[in-house]
Amino acid sequence: MAFTLEMALRALEKFNEAVEEKKDYLTDLDSAIGDADHGINMNRGMKKVMEKTRGKEYGDFGGLFKDAAMTIMSAVGGSAGPLYGTYFMKVGQKLAGRKEASIEEIADAMQDGLSGITTLGKSQVGDKTMVDAMQPAIDALRANAPEGDAAAWKAAADAAEQGMKDTIPMLAKRGRSSYLGERSIGHQDPGATSIFYLVSAFRDASAEN
Repeated sequence: MAFTLEMALRALEKFNEAVEEKKDYLTDLDSAIGDADHGINMNRGMKKVMEKTRGKEYGDFGGLFKDAAMTIMSAVGGSAGPLYGTYFMKVGQKLAGRKEASIEEIADAMQDGLSGITTLGKSQVGDKTMVDAMQPAIDALRANAPEGDAAAWKAAADAAEQGMKDTIPMLAKRGRSSYLGERSIGHQDPGATSIFYLVSAFRDASAEN
């Protein structure tokens, strides 16, 4: 079963819904180790993405994710705007001209997106950032592709959740939270948390097919 453009549209809708529901929680997480604005910023950005994409006809993944990327970059302040914007832009570029893709191809596109994040943010696994949720999710998606789409997306979301939780004992090495030094230990990273919501949204959109 292929992952389709319609699923991608639904996934963005579901991500918007999750961010809306969890915006206060994300902001609370960010207030402990950041600028206390991750939930507010992501909620504003995804609302703008919905205004841009809802009801619009797209010919391929590239057009959809480019619109999402440009909207987030312009609407979301702080580091989240450039990072999420770069991620969606790279995913769209990888899948340009396509209306559907296999799980392996989606995983490759997500890896391109993550490479954009790591290049921009100079971050890697273990730095207590969104990378700690995204890389395990991509690895799990690819590893479980032979088991079918549903199993692969479930594994990816489970891995993202574990990666998110794994940030709690980490010492922050990048971003605003790195300024806190050892005081960053014991707090869950808000960026990794929103990545978990993103991967879960793609899991749920795929399951509806």
